[in-house]
Amino acid sequence: MRYMNKKIVVASAIFCWVGLASAIVPNKLVSGGLPAHTGATTTDYLTDGYLTNWKSSNAKEIALNVGEGPTKLRINWESFGDCAWATNFTSGCGHSGVALSNFKIMTSANSTNGSDGDWVEAANVKNNPVMARGVDIDFAGKSWFKFVSEGDVGQILEIEAFDMSTSGTDTWFFMGTSISQMGIKQQDTDSTTAQIIHARFPEYTPAMLRGGIGCINSTEVVEHLNEYLKYAGNVKFWAIEMGTNDAWGGGDWNLATYKKNMQTIIDSAKAHGITPIIARIIATDSTKAGWQVNPAFLETIDKLTEENNLPKGPDFFAYFKKHPEQLASDGVHPNGDKKGGQAMHHLWAEALAPLYAVGDTTKVDSSKQDTTEIVSGDSISQHVSLKRNFSLPRIYAEGKSIVISGIGQSIEISLISPLGQVYTQRKSTYGEARFENLSAGRYIAIIRGNGIRFEANVVVK
Repeated sequence: MRYMNKKIVVASAIFCWVGLASAIVPNKLVSGGLPAHTGATTTDYLTDGYLTNWKSSNAKEIALNVGEGPTKLRINWESFGDCAWATNFTSGCGHSGVALSNFKIMTSANSTNGSDGDWVEAANVKNNPVMARGVDIDFAGKSWFKFVSEGDVGQILEIEAFDMSTSGTDTWFFMGTSISQMGIKQQDTDSTTAQIIHARFPEYTPAMLRGGIGCINSTEVVEHLNEYLKYAGNVKFWAIEMGTNDAWGGGDWNLATYKKNMQTIIDSAKAHGITPIIARIIATDSTKAGWQVNPAFLETIDKLTEENNLPKGPDFFAYFKKHPEQLASDGVHPNGDKKGGQAMHHLWAEALAPLYAVGDTTKVDSSKQDTTEIVSGDSISQHVSLKRNFSLPRIYAEGKSIVISGIGQSIEISLISPLGQVYTQRKSTYGEARFENLSAGRYIAIIRGNGIRFEANVVVK
């Protein structure tokens, strides 16, 4: 047990961008698991949250009953194609797929099956060229919405509806190259980044759009920046993976152009109220690829993040440098069979978690709270948001058990497994709580109580 040699660090040095985090307001997912009505039949795979099940619909009418309550909805959809977000943004390689291009979103207050009843037009989308997008609609007094398409709808993978009545800001676009096209969309994962965030912070259900495009580089993104802003500019965060194609070959000849392009992307995003978050470029397996990312590109990303006061993104370079077995035979792209894409989802979730750890500030009086980080060796690290009079419990690994002692009030404990899923939940009042017979790995313990939130990473060896 290594808990006793802990040190306490004031969080102002750690969460230097708490001001950005405090802007996140939840937007509840209201469509999860609901039947999607496609005429005389219904489907359950369009709302199941599993974006890689590859079951798709080409129905010209798809209706969902999300019930009364929300006054505004964000409707997200994902289409298949070859998994690229757009088919004509890059000349490096060709992409194919039919986008959901010309359609209306209708709403109803009195339909019983998605076909009958009175319907009014809430949105009319024309000539949409991208495979994932979100549209906001008025929904006051309504209970149903449906897509009504005029032409070929392609292959629709998923439809999600989020309650935006309180102007939620938990909306994300994952801009990227083929690394993201494959890792974030194409490859199987136990949980998406959004699902992992929801498991750790149940009040949040991120609205996540995936925008990877194979072969694209930063210059081509800038050339199509108006289109990125038009079709993915109504979100609050851009999670950006960009640079592999700029840094290709291991040299630094393109470094100045890359830096200029990334600053243009950052400035344009901020001008539209979007916070960009940039991942460090994925490492290659140089024995297979024959080259490695020049360190100057990584230094540039670090400087751009610091100089623009951005949240830090995931360190894909460090992780895949340490885990080359999760790269494909070309030594560059994530390997789906070896869980490379799954690792990317988890790395994004880990990087974004501090944004959520501060909680929804529309509900919390931050003037009455302290935020502290406690670190003790490599076995446990903790983040806590609590009332000043809250007595910090002890939490530590003991053999194959996790122990929480010194509990002084009624709390709820959630234990998140190493795979990012809720392992168990229980309530406890005073004394000690013990989770036994655990498999080895890193767990996340989340404690909630009256006015407090306490989160700890614990390693069971």
